[in-house]
Amino acid sequence: MPELKKSACILCYINCGIEAEVADGKIVKVRGDADNPKSKGYICQKAARLPFYNNTRGLRLTKPLRKNKAGGFDEIEWDVAIEEIAARLNAHRAAHPGHGFGYVGGGGQGNVLGGPFGQALCAVMGKGPYFNALSQEKTGDFWVNGRLFGSQACHTAEDVHHAELTVVLGCNPWMAHGFPRARDAMSAIKRDDSRKLIVIDPRRTEVADIADLHLALRPGTDAFLLAALLAMIVRRGGADEHFLQEHATGWDEVRAMLLDVPVDAWLEAAQIDRAQAEAAADMIVAAESMSVRVDVGMQQARNSTLNSYFEKLLFLVTGNFARRGCNGLHSWLAPMWRNSPPAEIDEATGQVRIGGISPLNDLPTLIEADHDHRIRTMVVDSSNPANTASNTAFVEKALSSLDMLVVIEVAMTETARLADYVLPAANQFEKCETTLFSFDYPENTFHLRRPLFAPLPGTLPEPEIYVRLLRAMGVMPPQDKIDALRAVATNDRPAFGAALAGLMRENPAYRKIGAAILYETLGQTLPAGLEAGAVFWSAAHQCAAEHAVAVKRAGIDGEGAALGEAIFTKIMESPSGFVFSEHEYDEVLGLIRHADGKIHLAIPEMLEWVDRLDPAQVAPDPAFPFMLIGGQRRHYNANQVIRDPRWRKNDPNGALQMHPHDLARVGGNPGDWMAVSTITGRVVVRVETDERLRIGQVALPHGYGQIYDTVRGAVTIGPRLNMLTTTDDCDPIARTPYHKNVAVQVELPTAQELRDQEEQDVRRSLLAEALVASG
Repeated sequence: MPELKKSACILCYINCGIEAEVADGKIVKVRGDADNPKSKGYICQKAARLPFYNNTRGLRLTKPLRKNKAGGFDEIEWDVAIEEIAARLNAHRAAHPGHGFGYVGGGGQGNVLGGPFGQALCAVMGKGPYFNALSQEKTGDFWVNGRLFGSQACHTAEDVHHAELTVVLGCNPWMAHGFPRARDAMSAIKRDDSRKLIVIDPRRTEVADIADLHLALRPGTDAFLLAALLAMIVRRGGADEHFLQEHATGWDEVRAMLLDVPVDAWLEAAQIDRAQAEAAADMIVAAESMSVRVDVGMQQARNSTLNSYFEKLLFLVTGNFARRGCNGLHSWLAPMWRNSPPAEIDEATGQVRIGGISPLNDLPTLIEADHDHRIRTMVVDSSNPANTASNTAFVEKALSSLDMLVVIEVAMTETARLADYVLPAANQFEKCETTLFSFDYPENTFHLRRPLFAPLPGTLPEPEIYVRLLRAMGVMPPQDKIDALRAVATNDRPAFGAALAGLMRENPAYRKIGAAILYETLGQTLPAGLEAGAVFWSAAHQCAAEHAVAVKRAGIDGEGAALGEAIFTKIMESPSGFVFSEHEYDEVLGLIRHADGKIHLAIPEMLEWVDRLDPAQVAPDPAFPFMLIGGQRRHYNANQVIRDPRWRKNDPNGALQMHPHDLARVGGNPGDWMAVSTITGRVVVRVETDERLRIGQVALPHGYGQIYDTVRGAVTIGPRLNMLTTTDDCDPIARTPYHKNVAVQVELPTAQELRDQEEQDVRRSLLAEALVASG
């Protein structure tokens, strides 16, 4: 009989709670977990397809692999793999002390618990670049938050469920979610005449269908439209002068900048009628509460960091901050990123790190740079930069040139194909994991997920892999000290903190590998399968120290260290997750980290950027007349984590979508193959029509481009989108790529390209047969 177990969805960062029916090592059925305090039983259609992630054993890696001289892979034993990799890591440390090691990982949308252990390895190897998906999308936002609120770890959230007015910028919550129970929230707005919705998006999305006002701006002109709206709000007296006087500095400079905006010229650049913009400004000024929801549609668009600045000004200038139904700052149990000082740079390029993270966009440059501190050795964990980083050809060339590339993965990804060693990991339902994307306020939640199954034979959870590597490198404490500390954790938990601190004082180098020490000591005293959760012991105590009042308001009792222990106990005993903090709305102002406790509105780099804004900068390129949304979210695409292409109920090819007028203009028909090209590369894709798109706008989804082997050779499922993108077209501060505004040409493919696709179709059929045969 199937057994019901609690976990979470892994296909977007909301990580809705699920109940999975499991039997014989497989997920039979998925439904929402009503006990989850964040999602409350809600899931979308994608979660129902999670069995395709867990159950397709034929695509799993179950033996460590080492590349041979012929370019293929040989299976080796775990002890051999760990010993060889550790020896080469130590050789790198000796030859390039403190430099030349790069790391891509730290987790994905639900696969994050390996991150602290990977960071421990990074700390041992030196101060080389650390990359993850956030630095491909979000670091411009973090940079703005750091300047406004005093720390890049300050992060804004929205209270859409209680907002009178919701403004949706560059995202589609119906498809992309982005906040808990997004479709429920949108439906509630639609049913309530007292609540309003503004959507700012070039495409008429599903959310735009229910909006009171849709501003269908020209792609790439977000900064112009937002600046014009802010200027109109200020000119009609919509600034909340009391809030700004009480809680902000720099308002005079910002007001002067906004009053100088050429509203009509910038509305014309965005191709928005003045009357529409006036209506939007009126709605914003009239609203008693407003939440602004934004995502990568604006954060990966042209002028992305400036876009983030204007987005924040929209709710700050109007006083829609730290109130019910407005935006605010959220607490953390364990921060996902940190604050980087201005001096923290990637030495091979001079690029500033943001949140402690290097731009993924710079990965190939940092490998190929003519610099002593270029990357020579790299570990990639639960990431696939060969598909997800800009300019796939450049990335593959760079990765192939490394002295050593180690990939930790569940399947043979496009990056793993380039590796010197591939280490097979347990999947997300075969190990302890966490939903670390806790971005909610005024209540915030945390969820440590229990394993649904034992690891597939031959695989290991990432924490265990890293601890074995660190032990083989000779950097772990002697076993007798580990045993002594474990005994304290077992027999005298209140004394554990002091004993751990004593070990760190004895050898300060152990601070770098604190996650591994906690795993080997406290972790071994925890319930089986939850050993890696020990890393949250210190986070629980830090949270108790920083947010004691909010933690107690959430129903967790204790004082001082006892409160920290109570949080940690709650983590271990809450299979559906729990609320760890509950702030009053105005209390989140106390999360501002500037010494004066105020929001610093005037950011010199942003004010100077506004002075440079020119509509000519976003003029269309006649050679590449279409504007591509690179990485559109659809019904059945997600991250790269599901390797079985059968999980998609529709859009199996990841089709190019075009307005019918545009498709007719280039001589194509729905279902045809079409060629999409840029200055960087060219892909051939199926095409469909979508009347929701603006004329001149086209779209390709993310999450495709996986390569599989068949008896007739390799086959690719869907577009390898980053064959089209370049590392150069990016934000000047964060180097975030402008993936949502890629200038492309669309044309009929050549005869040879059509023949190539005919062969690929044969191989796709062979792959489908092989997947059925493998179960």
